[in-house]
Amino acid sequence: MRSFIAIILVGLCFVLALIFGAKNEQLVTVSYFIAEGEYRLPLVLAVVFFGGFMLSWLFAFFYIAKLKLALRKAHKLLSKQGLSNKPVQDKTV
Repeated sequence: MRSFIAIILVGLCFVLALIFGAKNEQLVTVSYFIAEGEYRLPLVLAVVFFGGFMLSWLFAFFYIAKLKLALRKAHKLLSKQGLSNKPVQDKTV
């Protein structure tokens, strides 16, 4: 459910950026290390938003993969020591 809400929020931000860009058809000058270019504002906004989204997704992917590998290692260690990874039930009533 949380991922669905996150997808909806990202989609809304993207739509808002497109609406903002559509209302502002100005040319902007983008200076990068070697050259300089003039592009329309909606294109610049879309590229920057998409680049930031992909970068954050990449960081999240590596973080989740790292956590999954640590969990797999912990499960292997538990099974190697003969311990069960089932939850212990409390028998006090």
